Amino acid sequence: MREVYFIKQNKEKWLGIEQVIQGKIKKNPDDLSSLYINLINDLSFAQTYYPKSNTTVYLNHLSSQIFQKIYKTKRVEENRLLYFFRTEVPLLVYEYRRYLMYAFLFFILFTSIGVLSGIYDKGFANIILGESYVNETIENIKKGNAVGVYQSGSTWGSTIGIIFNNIGVGAKLYIYGIAGGVGTLYALLSNSVMLGSFQYFFYDYGALKDSARGIWLHGVFEIFAMVVEAMCGLILGASILFPKTFSRFNSFKTGFKDSFKIFLSTIPFTICAGIIEGYVTRHALTMPLVVNLSIIITSLTIIGYYYFIYPSVVYKRTNNNTHDAVL
Repeated sequence: MREVYFIKQNKEKWLGIEQVIQGKIKKNPDDLSSLYINLINDLSFAQTYYPKSNTTVYLNHLSSQIFQKIYKTKRVEENRLLYFFRTEVPLLVYEYRRYLMYAFLFFILFTSIGVLSGIYDKGFANIILGESYVNETIENIKKGNAVGVYQSGSTWGSTIGIIFNNIGVGAKLYIYGIAGGVGTLYALLSNSVMLGSFQYFFYDYGALKDSARGIWLHGVFEIFAMVVEAMCGLILGASILFPKTFSRFNSFKTGFKDSFKIFLSTIPFTICAGIIEGYVTRHALTMPLVVNLSIIITSLTIIGYYYFIYPSVVYKRTNNNTHDAVL
């Protein structure tokens, strides 16, 4: 069957499904299940005969939307908050997983720019980090205490200040996405270049190992959450720039709702990062190296699994459960 005829034959049905997704037409769970099965059949056909077509991309997006609609109509028997973190957010991360990849690629690129800038311009760290901070850190390095800057102030006071500051940074990374994603990329550029120049600065003074022992105790949660928040900003921007078959306003509503849920999922990690920075990082050089590495590796395993691996696990599980329920 030619693609043009395939589209013409099913166009009205697909537009009807769009209206169901947008809430303009109400359907009971049984009808939604029938629509989903019908749409999956169309998607399978398109993947077989038009694998690189925009039609296949469109049907894949439509299928994921109707799938979520089905799953949300099922009665949630577990705690709502638990459901949010265990099921809803992972499904959204899976749907928008390419934006997480984009965010990490930009993060690596921008951080590399910070490192290269530090290599070719020895005064770059002073510009990015501030001259007083650099001078204080140099003095701490000379004293053999590379993470001395984290030892000032009270534990609880520092923790509260750090948490609110990091939430503010994350909010900017997300909200700036409303400028078509450009604002998010600018905010990510600023923070990533700072990180790159910061790490090279310690390397240049022969204190990279000591700084890493301290910085990455809290940095794993903090930086990873920052990248996920940038992902949310890119989703928001894409919903405005690329509405696909939806009106721009409806596309923005969906993009904002989905990205905001993912953004909320980063808050617990940001809070944990603040607590670690306020209470643990100040002891980074006095604690046993094995304890230090255990915290870093455990943190990376938890947040990496949650955003990279667990979404696929949840998607496969819920997809199988939904198929069983509709058959």
